[in-house]
Order: sequence, then C-alpha cells, then structure tokens
Amino acid sequence: MSVIKSFSVGNGDMFYIKHDTDNFTIIDCNLIDDVKDDILDEIDNQRKGKGIQRFITTHPDDDHIHCLKELNERIGILNFYCVKNNIDSDGSIDFNEYCKLREGEHAFYIEKGCSRKWMNISDEERDASGINILWPDLNNSYFKEELERIENEKTDSPNNISPIIKYSLKNGVTVLWFGDLENDFLEKIQDYVEFSNADIIFAPHHGRKSGKIPKSILDKIKPKLIVIGEAGSDYIDYYESYDTITQNSAGNIVFDCGFMEVDVYTSADFNHDYLKQKRKKSYWETGEKYRGTLELD
Repeated sequence: MSVIKSFSVGNGDMFYIKHDTDNFTIIDCNLIDDVKDDILDEIDNQRKGKGIQRFITTHPDDDHIHCLKELNERIGILNFYCVKNNIDSDGSIDFNEYCKLREGEHAFYIEKGCSRKWMNISDEERDASGINILWPDLNNSYFKEELERIENEKTDSPNNISPIIKYSLKNGVTVLWFGDLENDFLEKIQDYVEFSNADIIFAPHHGRKSGKIPKSILDKIKPKLIVIGEAGSDYIDYYESYDTITQNSAGNIVFDCGFMEVDVYTSADFNHDYLKQKRKKSYWETGEKYRGTLELD
C-alpha cells in the first residue's frame, strides 16, 4: 500500500508520499499558521520507520517553501532535491534556508531522466521509490532561456523552473506533479517531454488558468482525475470535461493506492459521483472520510 496526501494549505502546495517501499517523500512546503503544528506532527508520525526520506522542492516561491526552516528543524532534511539554479535569496528566512540546503552536502539536483539510488534504482538493501523526473532538460533552449531570465531578475517568478515529477506503482496508479509551470511555457516544451498515460495529475499553479495544461498534453496523458488546488475561484480553470477534485471544496485529500484502484478520502465533501462505492473503512487514520474508489484500467 502506498499513500499520497495533499494538504489543504491555502494558496500553496504541500504533499507527502508514504511509499510501499522503504521511502518517504515530501513535495513542497507551505505550513500556514492554523495547521502548521498538526501537519508537522503528522509528517513526523507518518515518516517513522522509513529508511530513506527526501524533500523535493519544485521552486522557491514562498507558497512552496513557507516555513521550510521549521520543517528542517523538525525532521532534519538529509536528501534535498531541487532543480539546479543560482537564484539569489530575497533575504527571507525560508529563502535563506532554501539556498543553504540547495548549496549543502545533502542536495541532489534533479533533471529529466536523472537516476539516484532508491529514488528510481533498487538494490538488495531496498526497493526504489517509483519517482522519476520528466522535466527539465537542462540543455533545452527554452529552459535555458527561462532560467537565465529568472537568475538575472528579468522576471520575478521562478515558476518555470518547476520539474515534472512522475510517481508510478507496478499494477497501480501513476501520478504527475507540475509545480507552477505556466501555460505558455508548457506549450513550448510539450514536444520535449515524454508524456504518457497518467491516472491522477495535480494541476499546475494551484489550478490557475495561467497554468492550464494544454489540451494537446492532456490528450497524451488521458487523466482519470485532476486535482485542482486552492487558487481564488476567479482564477481557476475547472477542467470541465474531466473528473476533478477541487481542494477549495474537498480540503485535505488522501489517496490510498492499491492494486489497480485508488481509495479517495477527503476532509470535506465534494461531488464524487464518478467514484465507485466499495466496502472500505469509513475514515482514514488522519480523519478524512471515504468518498469512493477510482478504478484503474
């Protein structure tokens, strides 16, 4: 069994994967005040017993690294994954922490097709996590131009250095994260990314229209479910021809990933008619209620 959790943290992102192997992964950090202590306690509890623990940061916007210093002080980040960059800190506590980790001995720079023991390489000691990186291609001209713009402060947004992260289980779910990649940049790079079928995708930039995934990419992915984040309702693209969970409505989301199916638990109700109702436990251990099961082909 593998568990993916998407926390309801306002206009920001924070996830963890409790793998079915000896791995535990956190993606991004946005510890807002009213749930900060609860999230830290949960992560501390859920990571117990996992021999390899990693933190993946998609990019250093505040809503993806907020309270990173507190997270590091609590759990001690020993594997810090990021896209290599030389973006200068804005002087904030958390951006300074990001730079310290980025330049420290525990940093690993992710890029398209990269390999790392226990991320996507198994050995006799433990199996891999099932995580692979589809983007960025560091030699791609569009990426190099965007990185140069960001590092030279020609834009105030590092959104387009975000990686595309793929997590897949044998005989199970495939999930994609896009960070805050923007629509126009996705249009440019789509032919340089090896997109294939994925069951669940987290919409870029919290579901904003500015991060809408182009139809040509969606046609390759054929997602069964799109998770839309907590952008303001005036800015959201609701992907109306797809089955969705909007986190503004659903709150915390837990995906309990099994053999060819995913059980869905949320902290608040939402329109989930597309999910199959099966005999499952009514509540997840962290309090979210069972809403139904997503069947995988």
